Amino acid sequence: MKHFRVLQAPWWYKIFGASWKQPYGPDSNISELMDHPVTHVSWNDARTYCSWRGARLPTEAEWEVACRGGHRGTKYPWGDKLFPDKKYKANIWQGTFPHHNSLKDGFVGTNPVYLFAQNDYSLHNMAGNVWEWTEDSWSDDNPKEKVKKGGSYLCHRSYCYRYRCSARSHNTEDSSAGNLGFRCAKSN
Repeated sequence: MKHFRVLQAPWWYKIFGASWKQPYGPDSNISELMDHPVTHVSWNDARTYCSWRGARLPTEAEWEVACRGGHRGTKYPWGDKLFPDKKYKANIWQGTFPHHNSLKDGFVGTNPVYLFAQNDYSLHNMAGNVWEWTEDSWSDDNPKEKVKKGGSYLCHRSYCYRYRCSARSHNTEDSSAGNLGFRCAKSN
């Protein structure tokens, strides 16, 4: 796989044939992942799915409010301490990134969506597990770059400290990845 790696991020590599139905490539399926978040869905596809459900992608601002669960300025969905009472509250990288994942939370990849406690808005996994698409563009200069929020199981403070409610990143609207999903929002 060395020929399909990203030069600046050698832990990333292309898996031909990966899709939401076959997240690890053509010989995989989702039968054991039905309680995990969907991955390998582009912004375009996520938006289409939400529309089909009579919903939409949340805006970046809506996502942040949802992440904090009604609290103002909290760092994480559960408060300001990453490991309150020395307990994991999200699926993020443990160990030394990218060389050693101690798996203290029990997962090398995604986890079931109900595994960690809900925030005060009854939402699971607003931090860690998978990045989530939002409706918003990263900048006016490049509207095809879309904001993603929440961080993922690959985030670690030394590399990707983006599992905070305020943190953000971006990808092109046609990108998908094994640590990128979405959730739908609805207006009242």
